[in-house]
Formats: sequence, C-alpha cells, structure tokens
Amino acid sequence: MVMLIQTPPEGIYDELFDEDNRVRPSCRMLEDWLIKSDEDLLAEKRREADVLFQRLGITFNVYGEDQGADRLIPFDLIPRVISASDWQRMQAGLRQRVQALNRFLFDIYHDFDIIRAGVINAEQVFANPQYQPGMQNLKLPRNLYSHIAGIDLIRHNDGDFYVLEDNLRCPSGVSYMLENRRMMMRLFPELFAQAPVAPVEHYPALLGETLRAASLKPNPTVVVLTPGRFNSAYFEHAFLARQMGIELVEGADLFIRQNKVFMKTTIGPQQVDVIYRRIDDDFLDPLAGNPDSMLGVPGLYAAYRSGNVVLANAMGTGVADDKSIYPYVPDMIRFYLGEEPILKNVPTWQCRKPRDLQYVLDHLPELVVKETQGAGGYGMLIGPKASKKELSHFRTLLKARPDNYIAQPTLSLSTCPTFVDEGVAPRHLDLRPFVLSGKKVQMVPGGLTRVALKAGSLVVNSSQGGGTKDTWVLEGDAC
Repeated sequence: MVMLIQTPPEGIYDELFDEDNRVRPSCRMLEDWLIKSDEDLLAEKRREADVLFQRLGITFNVYGEDQGADRLIPFDLIPRVISASDWQRMQAGLRQRVQALNRFLFDIYHDFDIIRAGVINAEQVFANPQYQPGMQNLKLPRNLYSHIAGIDLIRHNDGDFYVLEDNLRCPSGVSYMLENRRMMMRLFPELFAQAPVAPVEHYPALLGETLRAASLKPNPTVVVLTPGRFNSAYFEHAFLARQMGIELVEGADLFIRQNKVFMKTTIGPQQVDVIYRRIDDDFLDPLAGNPDSMLGVPGLYAAYRSGNVVLANAMGTGVADDKSIYPYVPDMIRFYLGEEPILKNVPTWQCRKPRDLQYVLDHLPELVVKETQGAGGYGMLIGPKASKKELSHFRTLLKARPDNYIAQPTLSLSTCPTFVDEGVAPRHLDLRPFVLSGKKVQMVPGGLTRVALKAGSLVVNSSQGGGTKDTWVLEGDAC
C-alpha cells in the first residue's frame, strides 16, 4: 500500500513541511523515502523493532501500576531531521546554558555573588528542598557540579527552539537515543547511505572520558551506582556501564573504610574514585539522608566531603533544575558569562509571587501549570485540555501551596511525521540533548526525541503514553 502523508494543521511549525506545505530542504530525502515506502512493509518493520527491543530488555516500569510489568517505549520508524545550521546554534546555546548553570551551582555553595547582587532571592535558593547546606565551601574537581545534563527543548511555531526545562540531577533517556539509532541502522541501512547523518554511537566513550575527568587521579576507577533492577531506568544503568566497560554496582556492593569508598570484588576490595550515581541525594547515604534507605552506602557522604570520591552529578545540583529557578537562567548567563542567551526560555509565572499567582488563577484555562519539583509529566495541568473539575482542583492546590507551582503559556510544540494507526500523521515532539562537562563541554549531535502518539496531545513522556524517534542531525544542510 502506497504511503499517504497527512499535512500538518495550520499555525503549527512542522519539521517536514513549511508554512506553504513545501518540503523543507533538509527533509527532501525523508519525503522521498516516505512516498516510496509501502505501509504494510513499515508495519512489519515496526513489529520487528518491538520484538528486538523486547529481546534486548529495552523496557521501562511505570511506578504505581498494579501489574508492575515492564513496558516497551513505543518506537517510531520515521526519524526526526535537524539541519546542520539548526544544530550548530542549538549546540552553542546548550554549551552556554550548562556553563552558566555550573557557575551558578558553584556560586550558591561558595561566594553567593548572584544573591548579593540581588539577581535571585536568597530564600529561593536556601529554602529550596534540593539545597544541601553541607555542600557549602566543599571544593570539587574543576568546580563542576553537573557533569551530565539533559536539557529539554521544544520548537515553537515561530521556528525558534525554547528550553522547556533543565535536568541536572540524574537525567535519563540517553540509552534510548543510542538504541533508536542502532535499530534504524539495522532496519533501514540503505537510508544512511543516502543521508549525511551525524553519528551518536560515540556517546559512551565521551561519557567515560567525562567521568574519568571528574577525578584528578591519573587512572581513576569509575562505577555506575544503580538503585537496582526494579528502578524504571535500570536498563539504561546496565547499558551505559556495559558500553563504558565499567562496573555496575548497587549500594551493597560498596563499603567505606577510612573515609574511602571500596568495591567488593572476587580478588578483594578495590578503591572507587568516581561514582556515576543514578540515585537521588536523599538515598545515597542513610547516615546523612533518609535513614530508611537501603539503596545507598553508609558513610558515603563523609567520604565525599573528605574528597576521596567524586559523585557525578554532585550532591545539591537539584537546586538548578527546580522549575522555580528556571526563569532565572537567562539572568545567570548574563551575570556569569556576560553574554546574551542564545536559547530562549519559555515565559514563566512564579506562583510564589502574589501578582503572578493572581494572573495564573485568572487565566488558568489558558496555561500549563507544573510542580516545581515535578517530573515525568505528573502533577501538571494543561489548561486548554483540562475539565472544569481539574481546573477547580488546581485552583485549590495553587491557593494552598503557591510556592510549589509555576505556570507557562501553552506553547505549540512542533510536529513531525509519525507512523501511527491511521498512517503517517503529524505528532508533537520535544528533544533532550545530553551535555557532558569535563575538561571541556561536549555532546553528540542530536538527543532523545520524544513524541506524543495521540493526535493533538502535547504530553510526550513515556510514562504518559509517548514514544521515541531516532534524531538525525545532518552534516550538511540538504539531503
């Protein structure tokens, strides 16, 4: 059956078609492939991809589901294409943003210059639940706090990329970026002979280089610390450890002796110098955080403060990805770097401010409301899609805990052709590039593209029914 491509709705930026429904130069090869593709063949390829992902164990768990079963993240066969010039600008903006955020994190644990200058209120920093007073004046190698950052971007109908949020604690999803590329190369190798697609498979090598650079030792021992196989991102933890050729450990595999961290091995204890931790701050050490935690290592915090081990990312980085701090990132770039932001922020109302709260309450049906500590698409309201009951519920929440929420306009996420039950149709998507900070700031071209599979939906999170795509950054602006 010959493939039919649905045209995008008016007023939405589409990544295949321009406003006159002409194919964008960077997507000519993609359109040609879609037109020549057989719908039944693509459906068979999709089934093949599902079987392969299941065999590889590329699944995730949705917390709170009764069955507790792992689920596949739906994989879409049609790649998302980004031109070389768009990526060049995006990369410069990401590098600028992450550098400023690392400077901010150093500052709020040392000199407090940005607070003294009145750029940001002291209460918003020191009263933040992610702020770690014990990190004050602690010297970290290269003054780095966020070694691995995932920055969520959307493309608005004006064609510009906007930062939706910053993820600086334990950003996840990079394994899906890598496996999506592998799957596309396996299913459609001929496409990569036609298109100058920039590679991403060297990400584990860059990550390993970044983690080794986190220590000042010449040949540091690096491990990945996971909460265990019941964690929703366990596949990624195991995948990255395997790809980097380092040990995947749980808290019980480590112990502290003389304020140093050791790993149990079959040939005796081995000192650990860098821990790529995939556990939240409060669960890392039951002696310093949650006393009921069985996930961490007793005494780890003391070893960390003694400088005998490096945590990537550092403790206390969560302050910088709090959604109430997000509105200040452009000011951070100006304050620390003396530059204008390359990437735009989404306009944001901070409900902790009485005037902002009143505006949000008056315009609730038009806005998106998010918890400042929320993640995964949970705890948010999309005003235009909400029922009267949901709007009323959120009014009550906002009035009771205004400091717990921010609000933003409902932006028009760009669309991209997606293979769904009704054929090839436009669906909304976002992008999470992964930025690595070590001796230098670097990233692979692309990131994790998440796509909303329901028509008109703006929620791309896998936990909310979204899927993923391979992301193609072209090494030339046309193909």
